[in-house]
Amino acid sequence: MVVKKAPKTLLTAAAVKREVTALRDPARAKFLQGFFRTGAGEYGQGDKMLGLTVPDQRVIAKAFRALPLDQTAKLLESEFHEHRLIGLLILVDQHARADEAGKLVLHRFYLERLGRVNNWDLVDTSAAELVGEHLHSDGKLLGTLAKSSNLWARRVAIVSTFAELRAGRTALTFEVAQLLLPDKHDRIHKAVGWLLREAGKRDPQALLAFLRMHYGQLPRTTLRYAIERLEPLERKAWLARPQ
Repeated sequence: MVVKKAPKTLLTAAAVKREVTALRDPARAKFLQGFFRTGAGEYGQGDKMLGLTVPDQRVIAKAFRALPLDQTAKLLESEFHEHRLIGLLILVDQHARADEAGKLVLHRFYLERLGRVNNWDLVDTSAAELVGEHLHSDGKLLGTLAKSSNLWARRVAIVSTFAELRAGRTALTFEVAQLLLPDKHDRIHKAVGWLLREAGKRDPQALLAFLRMHYGQLPRTTLRYAIERLEPLERKAWLARPQ
């Protein structure tokens, strides 16, 4: 049973890890090793799983929501995926409750440890809040991330624009999507398509204009994701167009 709220004396990374260990599931861990492509040469190479469900990890993160940053850093340094995800969930929760100065501290803390945000679920859990809500304070950040040699930094670039979409602004999503169109990795193709689809929900005409302008460059996976919300006949027409 996970503690409902950790007392101050238990606000340590070691205490979090004990809660995780109590819920480990070797059979599920084996499945997750494959699901997150942790084999040699795969995008999640070397990552290790303990087999917790995401809901259980969220419960643990909530119980330790007041975890100090130095202890969260220890979670992010862990070899185990679940420790890092819980650390990121705690950061997102703390960011939502912080004042502007506190949000900036957490944003910088996150960027300094971006190398530990090293799978797609870790990025998608954290990027919109811990990067996306700070995009206007650093005009060069998105370009730097989008041009990074690190796969997950590039995914952070596009996923972080979800914060702009939540505010009803689509321009940055289209801008970063264009930067990433030449990317060769499937995890970027999917993320770009997903964010284009979300942008299209806010501004359908802008999405169609983007598709027309860049159709020849669009990876097939990106196109399929981007047009998911279109009418069936319109989707069929886009897929039938020669590239």
